[in-house]
Amino acid sequence: MRRTVSLTAVATLATAALALTAPLGQAVPATASHGVSVAHACAAPTKKGDMACNALQVTAGTPRSAHAESDLTAAAAPSGYGPASLQAAYNLPSATGGSGQTVAIVDAYDDPNAESDLATYRSQYGLSACTTANGCFKKVNQTGGTKYPRGNSGWGEEISLDLDMVSAACPNCKILLVEASSSSMTNLGTAVNTAVNLGAKFVSNSYGGSESSSDATYDSSYFNHPGVAITVSSGDNGYGVEYPAASRYVTAVGGTSLKTSSTTRGWTDTVWSGAGSGCSTYDAKPSWQKDSGCANRTVADVSAVADPNTGVAVYDTYGQGSGWMVFGGTSASSPLIAATYALAGSPSAGSTPASFPYAHTSALYDVTSGSNGSCSGSYLCTAATGYDGPTGLGVPNGTAAFTG
Repeated sequence: MRRTVSLTAVATLATAALALTAPLGQAVPATASHGVSVAHACAAPTKKGDMACNALQVTAGTPRSAHAESDLTAAAAPSGYGPASLQAAYNLPSATGGSGQTVAIVDAYDDPNAESDLATYRSQYGLSACTTANGCFKKVNQTGGTKYPRGNSGWGEEISLDLDMVSAACPNCKILLVEASSSSMTNLGTAVNTAVNLGAKFVSNSYGGSESSSDATYDSSYFNHPGVAITVSSGDNGYGVEYPAASRYVTAVGGTSLKTSSTTRGWTDTVWSGAGSGCSTYDAKPSWQKDSGCANRTVADVSAVADPNTGVAVYDTYGQGSGWMVFGGTSASSPLIAATYALAGSPSAGSTPASFPYAHTSALYDVTSGSNGSCSGSYLCTAATGYDGPTGLGVPNGTAAFTG
C-alpha cells in the first residue's frame, strides 16, 4: 500500500522521523502553492535494516514539466520531462557518449514487465532498442541468477523510473537490473556486490532508511568498491539523513526543482523541499569533503531534478497505475547521476568516484536558492553559493565533474 501525501507534507513529515512512519494510505490534499499530490511508491519500512524506495508518483494535479518535450509525436503524449529536456538541462553528450558502458540498477523484488515497459519508453522518445536479445538489457537476481524474487508493484514503479532515467541521460549505455530478494539492506547490499562482480562500473541505488550503528559494517561489506561510481538517493523527506546515502563510499544525490528560464543556460535549478540532507550520525567524513559545519559525513554531494512538480515521464504497467505517469523523488536524480558518470567514462582502477565532483566544482551548475527544512539557516538545509546540503556542489554541466 502506498502513502499518499501533498508536497507540502513531504518535507515536514519526516523532519521528525524521516517520514518513514507516515500513516499508510492517508491522503492529504495538495495545496495551491505546490500544485500536485503525490504517493510514495513503496511502503514504509517496518523493521530496522529495511529500506524504502524514494519514488514519488504524481497522483493529481499538473506538473510544470507537463508536455515539455519538443520531440513527442504520439497521439497521447506523456507528461513530464523526457530525454531531450533532461539532456539539454544538464548539457549531456548523450548522442555520442556512453557506448560500451553498463549502468546497474539495484532495486528490491521483481518487475516482470521491466523490459517491455522500457521498450515502450525508448520507442516513444526515438531511442534505440535496449533488449535482452541485443545484449543491451540484462536482468538478474541478487546472486546473478535468473530465478527472480516475487513481484512487488511499488518497487516495480521504482524499477521503471530507474530504467527510464538511465535511458534518458545515456541512451547508448547498457543496463543491468539486479533485483534483491527483499528490501533489507543485507539483500540490497548483496545485489550491489553482484552488480560490481558482473562488471558494472556505475551502480544506482534509489532507496534509503534510518541510519544505525550497523552502517559501518554495511559500508565495508557492500559499498567499498574502488573504481566504481555508486550513487544513492538522499531521500524524499526533507532535512534529515538516510542510509546508504550517508556512506562515505557513495555519491549522495540530492534533489532540485528544474524549470526553464531566460538565462543563457535556459534552465534553472532550485532546492527541492523534499530532498534529504544533513550531517550523518555514524559515518565518518571522507577526506575529500571539506565543509566545516559537520564533523561527520555530509549529505549530499551533487543533485539533479527530483521535484514531482517538475517531474519526469515514466512508463510502467506493473505498478498501481498503468501506462504513462509522472514521477519525482531523489529516485529520479540518482540514476540520472549514475548515467552521467557513465557518459564521462570508466573510472580508473582504485579511484574514488565520489570524490570526482569535488575536484571539478566549476563543471557544475551551482544551486543557490531554496531550502528543505529548518536548521537555523545553516547550509545543511539551505542553498548557498558553493557547497550546501540539499544540492551538494550542484547539478551537472556536462560530464567533466564526473571524471577522475
